[in-house]
Amino acid sequence: MTKNGKIALITGIKGFTGHFMAAELSAAGFQVFGLGTQPSSSLINYAAVDLTDVDATKAVIEKIKPDVVVHLAAIAFVGHADINAFYNVNVCGTRNLLQALVDCSHQPEAVLIASSANVYGNAAEGRLSEATELNPANDYAVSKIAMEYVAKMYSAKLPIIITRPFNYTGEGQATNFLIPKIVDHFKRRSPTIELGNIDVWRDFSDVRYVTAVYHALINAQAFGGTFNVASGEMYSLRDVIALCEKITGHKIDVQVNPQFVRPNEIKELCGDTRRLQATCKVLPTKIALEETLRWMLNN
Repeated sequence: MTKNGKIALITGIKGFTGHFMAAELSAAGFQVFGLGTQPSSSLINYAAVDLTDVDATKAVIEKIKPDVVVHLAAIAFVGHADINAFYNVNVCGTRNLLQALVDCSHQPEAVLIASSANVYGNAAEGRLSEATELNPANDYAVSKIAMEYVAKMYSAKLPIIITRPFNYTGEGQATNFLIPKIVDHFKRRSPTIELGNIDVWRDFSDVRYVTAVYHALINAQAFGGTFNVASGEMYSLRDVIALCEKITGHKIDVQVNPQFVRPNEIKELCGDTRRLQATCKVLPTKIALEETLRWMLNN
């Protein structure tokens, strides 16, 4: 692999998406640096920094001088206990990072900021485009909208791309997320699983596809744009269970737990990816959900 002489910085590199993003950019010849909140003895080119600390953030950016930045650091679990952390990390942390990039003696060529399709909330149904009215239903989603506005405030000074990924999954995602929870039950050959409504349809992507799309958007220099990142296809949770049963040969008894059933839950939710397709002349090949599940079940 030849180096392209450029430095990519990934915030939240130790998170689920971070490590796949690092592999994607490393394969493209970038020298990858990472930021996280906890020290690490195994990662090279890594710094533990709290993005809510203005001076520490500024110092680390000046030291690394990144050409490309992929900002993944966030409190991402919707059920996270500390409400203030959503705003401190997702909003203030992002602002500190962007200000540090503006102040840096070396200006980046691209800054990709990962928001979330959660910003659309629960009011809209069907195929959602970037023009869908924002209607956040929890603090996580509110913090992500605020983060997008912070990013827009810096869009005249920095080459910013905003992504709104829909559900995505893969090997290594925590089991407090739905698909890993289902996969974990099949791996353990549990006789039963407690879920909410399994007749809801959602758009699921593979994390490797998502990180490849992020890279494609950077290559397309899609600055100033906001993009849905999705498969554009829907599966019900019943389909997911059926695929896991097909792959493992293990049957599972689904028990509906009323506590897991959300009131007024949207039946169908899918990402409209026309803007993404129009912007990126070459998009990575989608990975079928069955292939993703097979990968997760076999690891």
